[in-house]
Amino acid sequence: MSRKRNRSTPRQKEEIVIIDDNLMVPAKKTWSKHDLKSVKALTVPQGDMISKFIQGQNIIGYGSAGTGKTFIALFMALNEIFHSPQIYKKIIIVRSIVPVRDSGFLPGELDEKIAPYEDPYRDCLEELIGRASTYDDMKKAKLIRFMPTNFIRGKTWKNSIVIVDEIQNFEFEEIHSVMTRVGEDSRVIVIGDSSQTDLERVSKQKEKSGIKLFLEISKYMPEFSHVIFTEHDIVRSGFVKSWVSACEHHKK
Repeated sequence: MSRKRNRSTPRQKEEIVIIDDNLMVPAKKTWSKHDLKSVKALTVPQGDMISKFIQGQNIIGYGSAGTGKTFIALFMALNEIFHSPQIYKKIIIVRSIVPVRDSGFLPGELDEKIAPYEDPYRDCLEELIGRASTYDDMKKAKLIRFMPTNFIRGKTWKNSIVIVDEIQNFEFEEIHSVMTRVGEDSRVIVIGDSSQTDLERVSKQKEKSGIKLFLEISKYMPEFSHVIFTEHDIVRSGFVKSWVSACEHHKK
């Protein structure tokens, strides 16, 4: 009696990401709500951001550095995508990169120039998902896209959570361009700190931040909720809280 030979099913190739010289792990390509760590608001403004976003509002969170604005924004965006995947398909992170804007974009150099500006999001996503390669994996999977304002003209962002970070470094014309990119079934989270603008310090043209005008105009839009962070809401470290408080005391 002849026996049929068992043939093993060919294994699907997995993309490999090098974490360091001695360790290689398969890249993760799909995620769900079970991958996202639970996050509890550490301050009243953080809680306000989360609760108002859950209620359907677009958010403007601004104020002191070290208050967890970017971390909470990414948590809210991922949470929304994981719980409503039929509506929200990707996260768009928009920044105005002042030094890069002045030096120009030469062919083949864009990724190198913007890479340092993506590091904060790598750190946040590593903490939120628990995997060092999460940010880059999500970029490859097109779940996250990082966009300098130089490259947003003519685009429409549908079914997206748009995080506008470091809004204090945007000229008003850039802010206007960002706000007019928002398409159907998209939401916006704007975060920044008016005390940390790079425009006048770095820009050769001495450009003017548009954050003040943006905050004034946005108050006429019922779609936006404003959340203000002060030095009392700093969670990065006790040292940072003491430093910012000392700076505020010196100003007064």
